[in-house]
Amino acid sequence: MTGKLIVISGPSGCGKGTVIKKLSEMIPFKLSVSDTTRPPRTGEVDTVDYNFLSNEEFLRKVENGEYFEHAEYNGSSKNYGTPNTQVLPFLEAGETVILEIDVQGAEQIKAKTPEAVLIFILPPSKEILKERLSGRGTESQEIINKRLQTAEAEINKASNFDYRVINDSLDECASQIRDIIENINT
Repeated sequence: MTGKLIVISGPSGCGKGTVIKKLSEMIPFKLSVSDTTRPPRTGEVDTVDYNFLSNEEFLRKVENGEYFEHAEYNGSSKNYGTPNTQVLPFLEAGETVILEIDVQGAEQIKAKTPEAVLIFILPPSKEILKERLSGRGTESQEIINKRLQTAEAEINKASNFDYRVINDSLDECASQIRDIIENINT
């Protein structure tokens, strides 16, 4: 592997997607597009935000070994996976590849690819995380509560990551991640 493999993870609502978007204004990288079996949220575009698949198609790809990593999120039968085609060719070409994945997937990546750099984005506080999840307006209170429980368990695993960055200020968070990536030796 000649490129840099960066995993950005953190609890739902910590701002991973927003931080990565800001980071894209600062440095060049390839952002992998994951497969998922969950339905699209309002405004999400197939093949841009995710590749939206049926459960059967997803499981077929798992059986065929087509995923760099895959996981079921939050016990909800919503599967997520990173296709090999979104990672391997770009690393071999010497590019930086960023994976935005959950903690379970990040653990798989570190076990499979020890040279991967894992960055955990933390919310400034539990209260702000709750506000961010509620502010989306896309999920019921029951789902938000379940996401908060999952977030607490994920935050407890943050010490397993190479770096932890608090997303209190979008610009500062993205700048810290840029500095981490730029200072990695391949």
